[in-house]
Amino acid sequence: METKIRRAENKDIPRLIDLLHEVLELHAGIRPDIFIPGTTKYTPGELEEILKDENKPVYVAVNDEDRVIGYAFCMIQSQPFTNTMVPFQSLFIDDLCVDSSARGQHIGEKLFEHVKEEARRLGCYEVTLNVWTGNDAAERFYEKMGMKTKERQMELIL
Repeated sequence: METKIRRAENKDIPRLIDLLHEVLELHAGIRPDIFIPGTTKYTPGELEEILKDENKPVYVAVNDEDRVIGYAFCMIQSQPFTNTMVPFQSLFIDDLCVDSSARGQHIGEKLFEHVKEEARRLGCYEVTLNVWTGNDAAERFYEKMGMKTKERQMELIL
């Protein structure tokens, strides 16, 4: 089976919704105080708008039947010039998922490598993302892909 990476299209929205649901359930299991089970991050209408936005590229991994088996939602972000920081662009991975039935086939690696190449093509300085504490498999995956912690967000629940 050959996995192909391409830009997401409107025809992919039903599968994107399925995978977004899978990710939400994982996050709800880790942080039930924050995530609402049975929901998805985006509605079909919101996905249609995202897919039109050149600053929010969505890449999908598809199998031989052109069925979506993984995705990477990205955003081009600019670090504006300040007195203390140089200006640069980042490609932020807002969400990356591989269908649970397709894991272990290096699809996540292919998606991640594609995102890196796109970031280079777009002139970005870096690729960034956030990962929830407790999502140990994701942390291990991103470290395997060469990522390192840049900064940490901390919380005190009241």
